[in-house]
Amino acid sequence: MTLLRLLAALALLGLGPARAETVLQTLDEANTRYSPLAQIDTGNVARLKVAWTFSTGVLRGHEGAPLVVGSVMYVHTPFPNTVYALDLAHEGRILWRYVPRQDPSVIAVMCCDTVHRGLSYANGRLFLQQADTTLVALDPADGSVLWSVKNGDPGKGETNTATVLPVKDAVIVGLSGGEYGARCPVTAYDQATGRRLWRAYAVGPDSDILFDPETTTALGKPVGRDSSLKTWEGDQWRIGGGCAWGWFSYDPDLHLVYYGTSNPSTWNPAQRPGDNAWAEAIIARDADTGVARWVYQMTPHDQWDFDGVNEMILTEQEIGGTRRKVLTHFDRNGFGYTLDRATGELLTAEKFDPSVNWASRIAQDPARPDYGRPVLDPKYAPEEAGEEEVTKGICPGALGAKNQQPAAYSPQTGLFYVPTNHMCMDYEPFRVTYTPGQPYVGATLTLHPPAGDSHTGAFIAWDAAKGRIAWSKTEPFSVWSGALATAGGVVFYGTLEGYVKAVDARDGRELYRFKTPSGIVGNVTTYAFAGKQYIAVLSGVGGWAGIGLAAGLTDPADGSGAVGGYAALSQYTATGGQLTVFEVGN
Repeated sequence: MTLLRLLAALALLGLGPARAETVLQTLDEANTRYSPLAQIDTGNVARLKVAWTFSTGVLRGHEGAPLVVGSVMYVHTPFPNTVYALDLAHEGRILWRYVPRQDPSVIAVMCCDTVHRGLSYANGRLFLQQADTTLVALDPADGSVLWSVKNGDPGKGETNTATVLPVKDAVIVGLSGGEYGARCPVTAYDQATGRRLWRAYAVGPDSDILFDPETTTALGKPVGRDSSLKTWEGDQWRIGGGCAWGWFSYDPDLHLVYYGTSNPSTWNPAQRPGDNAWAEAIIARDADTGVARWVYQMTPHDQWDFDGVNEMILTEQEIGGTRRKVLTHFDRNGFGYTLDRATGELLTAEKFDPSVNWASRIAQDPARPDYGRPVLDPKYAPEEAGEEEVTKGICPGALGAKNQQPAAYSPQTGLFYVPTNHMCMDYEPFRVTYTPGQPYVGATLTLHPPAGDSHTGAFIAWDAAKGRIAWSKTEPFSVWSGALATAGGVVFYGTLEGYVKAVDARDGRELYRFKTPSGIVGNVTTYAFAGKQYIAVLSGVGGWAGIGLAAGLTDPADGSGAVGGYAALSQYTATGGQLTVFEVGN
């Protein structure tokens, strides 16, 4: 054994008086992003100081967060998806680095920057799905590849930006590519060998989507045969999108995996009549077989690119006087949904951004035929206006009232802490022809704040039981970082200008802020090592909101309108790639 491998192996033992590992991007399988660490609290968080920093050497959008296993921190980068192992016991010394060999042509088919949302760890293995869809299991001691498998085909527009979720002896992975007409599957692989266990699509025949016509339900009723095919015209489902490029969660008691599916292809709704099931849906699947237990479609026949991939947060809530195991989901369409996670019953669905206007409400009477469907305002429906006609003032814009940036939940307060976008759009659909590996979008967007507003973001606390905002803090730009809630009563988030902020979980009162070198689109995280709690965050502006800066774009229409919508951001930050770690000072 080499000295380097010996040091890494000893570090993995986590020697020291106290430690708390962070092995998932979501902190737990329930996606709560809540830490029981309480050493940093409302009384001392104002004394945070920088403990150390690390440069990643990459200048694109840095989403996700580092992991900590024992006394080793694992840091990832955007493309080329380099992984660093840092020895926490020796001032972050680099133990090893893994640098994938990827064809740079994959960058051209990555929709919205070359971001990656991070690693996962389980059973002595690090898991990384690269941008080119190669899924690898790494030895955490030295970074060697234990196995690898190609999960998708960039030639068809399939790429990856998401993390993966280990579940028992499997690892669950998704793909992106809806903007290229890809029909992306969710796949389970064996953690030890990389052998495929099951694969399920969101659109297509029952055999592809793993739906049982009699036992898979939608809002309490069996979906019936060919539930997806009946909602598409002809064979359009074959290029229908419905990808899973967001987050996965898992309930070990029900043994169900939950995730959301993306927009249908193309963005031009006139080219794909029907509800386009099961794009824009929440799907609950048996973790062993992949067979769907239930499904719920948030935005049937999507006309606005309201991907449904945002995280599913699993908690217990008192709804209507009854304590229930629920799933809460803050959708791109601007509604916060709470469902019974065993049955898929819709419990509440309310707007979490006051500007939402494309729909007035979600029908919530189970006795009505429109139960669970949005009640549309035809003024903001592009299909009503027709192709090559501009529908103005649709709220939210295509990047959603919230994008993939994950919310957090605190059992102390019973509140969800949600990073949001406060953006609207003008939308012009046009006819587009499908060509494998080429963009299949069919719409031009202009993004802008709601009329009369100057801010484009807010950080809110959401009361799911009551379906209302408990408190809100406006931000000049969209809040594109993930939130972190802690047992110390503090909630953390980052801003596009580069600030790390700490607020009181009860009322949102700001307790601390620090300006990092670049805009933050990463997720604030925490860990403990050698008896001390630390806060860590990746900064490096990018993602959809920051694509203009990250990719050097100047045309306001580029980035599906994001370059123009966030033009002022260049006055506040520049590209970067840095990990910043904080500790409480004396």
